[in-house]
Amino acid sequence: MENIKVIIWGFGAMGRGIAEMVLSKQGLEIAGICDIDETIVGKPLADVLEVDLPKDQKNIAISGDIDQVLSIDAHLVFLATDSFTVKSYPKIEKIVKSGKNVISTAEEMSYPKASEPELTTKMDELANENGVTILGTGINPGFVMDVLALALTGAMVDVSSLEIKRVNSLSPFGPTVMEEQGVGITLDEFHERIKDDDLAGHVGFKESIYMMSDALGIDIDDFQQQMKPIITSVDRKSRYGEASKGNLAGIDMTAQGYVDKSLFIDMKHPQQIEPEIEGTQTGDYIHITGKPDINMVISPEIDGGLGTIAMCVNMLPHVINSDPGLKTMIDLPIPRAILGDVRKLIK
Repeated sequence: MENIKVIIWGFGAMGRGIAEMVLSKQGLEIAGICDIDETIVGKPLADVLEVDLPKDQKNIAISGDIDQVLSIDAHLVFLATDSFTVKSYPKIEKIVKSGKNVISTAEEMSYPKASEPELTTKMDELANENGVTILGTGINPGFVMDVLALALTGAMVDVSSLEIKRVNSLSPFGPTVMEEQGVGITLDEFHERIKDDDLAGHVGFKESIYMMSDALGIDIDDFQQQMKPIITSVDRKSRYGEASKGNLAGIDMTAQGYVDKSLFIDMKHPQQIEPEIEGTQTGDYIHITGKPDINMVISPEIDGGLGTIAMCVNMLPHVINSDPGLKTMIDLPIPRAILGDVRKLIK
């Protein structure tokens, strides 16, 4: 069987990480890459990635023309751009019409019907018409604060409530996430952007809560979320972000899902660059009340950058094997690492 060929659209932090993981797996091959960054367009892959490349992959040129890239024969496109379904939709439409499967890193795409039910229907119809599968995934949403918690409830007779907390570092993520999280802005800028509804913070609470409630067979009758600044008392710098003393190192986000006016899902998610500088211990915490109670602690956190990259690549066989349509993480087999030849996992 020939190698599984993939295209990567978006070659920032996540796109490059996906490329490196793809190159490390037997049976996978990069067929094309597209990005709008003029500093890398036209360059061979070997000049951009800091890893050893197979000879047949070194001279793949990064293109700025997505139509040209999508004309290349490939099984699947990793779409590593945007966070919102509305912005992702035109790109997904273009990919699907080219006859290729899609795995998107856009947070809202993890459960798009939570915010964009009409586009969700359109994407499902489009995928079915073209015989391909669409999936949105990542570390969060897509795993830690939703799928992992759902898996734990499988060992329970009944569930009364869920409390999920992820304390993580934003340092592995690229400029788009830094902008969404307000890294480096002043407190005055934070309040101004809140007033203008111009600060996204964590994108995905609504998707995670509605994914979980639908999977558990209950209806959320009220969704709320809150946002507070995390102010640094020292200068901080990561690869893609920088925060001076007194400015925002990130955002503390919380959200709640209510069932019959009672709190059912409680989420806490403080995110910042270089949290260890001020003694913050990262970690993932799930507390589920029910029969029996379940408590899970992962400390330190599952690495957000590597986790998102791994979720995308590890879901590739499940997407290719799936029936056509728009899928979510509760529709497909559980994620797991690919250790052997990827082609052996393709039906």
